[in-house]
Amino acid sequence: MDGRLRRALQAVWILVGLFLMAVGAIGALLPTHLLGVFLVIGLIMVLRNSMKWRRRFVRYQRRYPRIVHPLRRLLRKEVWPVLWHQTLRSERALPPTWRRLRRWRRELKTSRP
Repeated sequence: MDGRLRRALQAVWILVGLFLMAVGAIGALLPTHLLGVFLVIGLIMVLRNSMKWRRRFVRYQRRYPRIVHPLRRLLRKEVWPVLWHQTLRSERALPPTWRRLRRWRRELKTSRP
């Protein structure tokens, strides 16, 4: 009976994780990226409970490294570098006269003693 209960709980956690990933994927497309946290939480839940999804994640990581690498960094709790890179990446969509972050960072580096 314990084996059946454990597998049923794993299936429930996987379904909850997939639901959170769907909410997070929709939220990651929003300009604020606030719901992307749900994507990471759902991914953690799914990857902990399913060997099949872990293998699939590794396959996607090898196939699409630019997309999956920020997710891996978030899984390792490297939040600020990921946020910085995502803002720089989204800044590319702006006209060149509106782009400020890269210039501010260069000015900050040169002003340090």
